[in-house]
Amino acid sequence: MDDRLDGRAGIVTGGGRGIGAAIVREAARLGAGVVVADVSVEACQETLAAGTEDGGEVVAFAADVRRFTDLERTRGACLDRFGRLDFVVANAGVGDSSSMAAGDPERWKRTLDVNVLGVAHTVRAVLPTMLAQGDGHIVLIASVSGRVSYVGEPIYEASKWAVVGLGNALRMETAGTGVRVTLIEPGVADTPLARGNVFAQAMFETLEPLQPEDIARAVGWVLRQPKRMAINELVLRSAGQEL
Repeated sequence: MDDRLDGRAGIVTGGGRGIGAAIVREAARLGAGVVVADVSVEACQETLAAGTEDGGEVVAFAADVRRFTDLERTRGACLDRFGRLDFVVANAGVGDSSSMAAGDPERWKRTLDVNVLGVAHTVRAVLPTMLAQGDGHIVLIASVSGRVSYVGEPIYEASKWAVVGLGNALRMETAGTGVRVTLIEPGVADTPLARGNVFAQAMFETLEPLQPEDIARAVGWVLRQPKRMAINELVLRSAGQEL
């Protein structure tokens, strides 16, 4: 395993806060150049400052993962700035806590557009480049909600089950090409998204949640593995979480 990511470069979507921001900071600490893709450059300012302090170069790029052309331009920004594209972390996501009986279909559409199509757009934007160079690492941030079912977040759960299925299909499609695919599935974590979620709030009262930095360290560990080894899937739960 390599100790650092010096000389490598990649993209992190949804890198303006929470888990995404922690992943950017970890990649920068390990020496990587990172393009932080978020819906606005302003959302990335704190991440940019922290990344610079940690050592690796971090640049912001405004991109909405619901628009494929934004991800194409993000790929171009990474290649233009760093001259290479070694990894992408598809992290951007939104939540939805509602029932099938009373949920807002428009909100459901946004959840699926960001959480599923956003991941697909990200993969589609970078995969041809990685296949052409015979090397690359695609990390998909899914969730344990893509492994289990429960009442209260049916569309969010469906979106994460879709990401898990997409990741497994992508791994099979890219086997033998030099492109590796890793699914990372965190449990409850102390993020701005979770702080607005009634289910996570209830868990916070009974257990110590994961911190964004815990997930970021897992991403850094995955990215530093030798090319002969593929980490297909990592499930990360709080030590007190049963679900």
